[in-house]
Amino acid sequence: MKKSMITLACAMIAPIAFAQTSTTTTEKTSTTAPVAGTTTTETTTTYTDGTVTTYTPGKTIVVRKQGVTEPISYMLGKTVHYVNKAGREIDEHLIKPGARVHVYYDGTGSTQVVNRVIVDDD
Repeated sequence: MKKSMITLACAMIAPIAFAQTSTTTTEKTSTTAPVAGTTTTETTTTYTDGTVTTYTPGKTIVVRKQGVTEPISYMLGKTVHYVNKAGREIDEHLIKPGARVHVYYDGTGSTQVVNRVIVDDD
């Protein structure tokens, strides 16, 4: 009886103990014009932090988030801005596998299109 209770308790706790978390942050900015009858603009920016595993200039960037086993592949937009952590633009060819990055993208699911990459490494 005691053994059964311990086994049952372990079975109930295991999914919580081994749960993986990922951090994808969404920032929303709303702007309302002061004149009545004007439109409201809402912008959504989503980003993920991780380490570059594969980078193909002009096509894709693959990022592995900490604590997640499968890397995430992102399509690069036509006007991607590559900057360092100080905010200065850098050459896209400086991005190498192993670099820590913040990938800002639009879209969800399989249509995540990158518009900005911030590289933590100098």
